Amino acid sequence: MKTKLIKNAKIVNEDTIFNGDVLIEGDYIKQIGEFISPKSADVQVYDAEGKYLLPGVIDDQVHFREPGLTHKGNIETESRAAIAGGITSFIEMPNTNPQSTTIEKLEEKFDIAAKTSSANYSFMFGGTNDNLDEILKVDKTKVAGLKLFLGSSTGNMLVDNPEVLEKIFESTDMVISVHCEDEGTIKSNLKDHLDKFGDDIPIKYHPIIRSEEACYISSSKAIELAKKTGARLHVFHLSTGKETSLFTNKIPLAEKKITAEVCIHHLWFSDEDYDKKGTLIKWNPAVKTKSDRDQLWEALLDDRIDVIATDHAPHTKEEKNNVYTSAPSGGPLVQHALPAMLEMFHKEKISLEKIVEKMCHNPSILFQVEKRGYIKEGYFADLVLVDLNNPWTVTQDNILYKCGWSPFEGATFKSRITHTFLNGTLVYHNAKFNDVKAAKRLTFNR
Repeated sequence: MKTKLIKNAKIVNEDTIFNGDVLIEGDYIKQIGEFISPKSADVQVYDAEGKYLLPGVIDDQVHFREPGLTHKGNIETESRAAIAGGITSFIEMPNTNPQSTTIEKLEEKFDIAAKTSSANYSFMFGGTNDNLDEILKVDKTKVAGLKLFLGSSTGNMLVDNPEVLEKIFESTDMVISVHCEDEGTIKSNLKDHLDKFGDDIPIKYHPIIRSEEACYISSSKAIELAKKTGARLHVFHLSTGKETSLFTNKIPLAEKKITAEVCIHHLWFSDEDYDKKGTLIKWNPAVKTKSDRDQLWEALLDDRIDVIATDHAPHTKEEKNNVYTSAPSGGPLVQHALPAMLEMFHKEKISLEKIVEKMCHNPSILFQVEKRGYIKEGYFADLVLVDLNNPWTVTQDNILYKCGWSPFEGATFKSRITHTFLNGTLVYHNAKFNDVKAAKRLTFNR
């Protein structure tokens, strides 16, 4: 069991920044202190002078495309990109092919991840209109939660039967994570634009087709149902300012029954970027106005929004370059999410402590992830060292996604992830991977 010592770090944890050392034994953090001396010559020492030490990021929403869609990405390639971006744990979505809507198919994905993932992993179980019996079999200590598509589904995963939806909400105490867009509103808006433009609808109309109204109708209904049934509801990827009024900051996160997430792209881009980025920033829900973005930031900083995630969802460049109706929604983000948020720190938009709260601590609290998301003695040593003054530019040469592109291509970030430790093992250092198997299946304190 190799002992490691990180010296002279600026440790960011639980709303404080302090200078200190971290001793790692095996998978765990053994000791945190102002000055820790190596007790033997066998201790591997890492001098973090001038760098900041963060807990590994927990990304609560990714699509790694395996099984069935692996020309876009797979667990192996996308988890490596995540590690390079300081994301040490991910929760992956069920809309693969086949979908994770039975226990058998869910466990097949866990088997793949056990063999190939570079980061700690868990998966959402997918709900449908007819799989309640399977939902009730899920072991809530070993599975992150339940995902329901209340809009923008793939396959048969749109849950649009009100009676079934209410029964699911009543029947489980797992976290129910939802994609909220009203299908009827979107279909009506799309028809209007198809009548006017045909299939080649200008991308700038995407946030008008997948409108504020579509988002608000769906999310408000989901919240109303959660209040009626007492369900534990988590609303994914808020994209509108109007929706932020549905959430509260009056109680601690651990006591909230209804929580919210915002994604990197909705904090970074606005509809002003469609002319330049085109379908590369086509997401569902859509990137909307600058005003929406400003209101999302406000709600994030005042704690109505609890978590920052990526909704990492790669497609090939060829797929994205199709006309509007054929270009899929989604884009790759795990490698660049933390650098993007650190860029917002440099712009004085958010503090380092708040970044760690929203990307590390709060996903751990919300999903009750066991011994991760903090720099604490006795916790798993998932740690990230960051140099805040080491600029680099996103280019095709350094993009790690299987799809080979990024919406951030050409952007220069001031901050760089220099080291990623996973369960006490150094797995990434100065743009190089140490090809050792250190990833573990996430477990949950429930």
